[in-house]
Amino acid sequence: MPKRILITGGAGFIGSHLSRRLLDEGHEVLCVDNFFTGTRANIEDLLDHKRFELMRHDITFPLYVEVDEIFNLACPASPVHYQFDPVQTTKTSVVGSINMLGLAKRLKVPILQASTSEVYGDPHVHPQTEDYWGNVNPIGVRSCYDEGKRCAETLFFDYRRQHNLTIKVVRIFNTYGPRMHPSDGRVVSNFIVQALRGDNITIFGEGSQTRSFCYVDDLIEGFLRLMATPDEVTGPINLGNPNEFTIRELAELVLDIVGGNSKLVSRPLPKDDPKQRKPDITLARETLGWEPNVQLRQGLERTVAYFDALLSDKAS
Repeated sequence: MPKRILITGGAGFIGSHLSRRLLDEGHEVLCVDNFFTGTRANIEDLLDHKRFELMRHDITFPLYVEVDEIFNLACPASPVHYQFDPVQTTKTSVVGSINMLGLAKRLKVPILQASTSEVYGDPHVHPQTEDYWGNVNPIGVRSCYDEGKRCAETLFFDYRRQHNLTIKVVRIFNTYGPRMHPSDGRVVSNFIVQALRGDNITIFGEGSQTRSFCYVDDLIEGFLRLMATPDEVTGPINLGNPNEFTIRELAELVLDIVGGNSKLVSRPLPKDDPKQRKPDITLARETLGWEPNVQLRQGLERTVAYFDALLSDKAS
């Protein structure tokens, strides 16, 4: 049955993909975004869609709308963006969550929180399971995001216990794909843009730190499967790709796809940068029947094509 679905951060990278998927399934989408990191370009082709509505709004202020489901994705998610205004980042995660939870409570509708693998910090457990409490610096330069998201999870589960609200919490591991912001400072977009421009590729340290990269279409499938589960299934649940790659391996793969003569150049490791990040997705497999299908090379080829077209348009 078609629903009217609110997506906060709907003009962002992940939100714009979720908007398209929900429209494809016949739903109405209310996209709410303050355009701090989201862009109109991400949703330009949706603006004339009869079931798509765009509202410019900052969720740190209350929102009064009527919807059947809420996906709370609003928050800058890359270090470059969330460290630009760290107080606002924390407010988005905490005050924004309170506002969206209050809306869900009033409407008696389910709400999904886009949390993050950053709640695990620089983990002492590898791979990370959902019952690991994490190793997070509460006063570091990344804390506005890490601790903001941890507090948001606290709020979601307190609303569940106190108000019997239907909640779903997803912990997102590194996700990539078309419509990533070209200057968001994330490793996939950084490497692709540098390679396409013929610049040297910057890796931090020796590039031995590891990450797991999930293609955005796989992530969206996990979102929808979790939202469709019975009320007692709350998460948190890891969604990510358990195949682990070093940063150097990623850089070399991007170079192989793009071609050119870019070299790898080392820079010092950023403060509090995790050395390992890999999800244990046993719970997602057992509860949702979910695992990623898109292999890294296949996903990178699609993402390179997107950035190639984007940079070509800007140059013309």
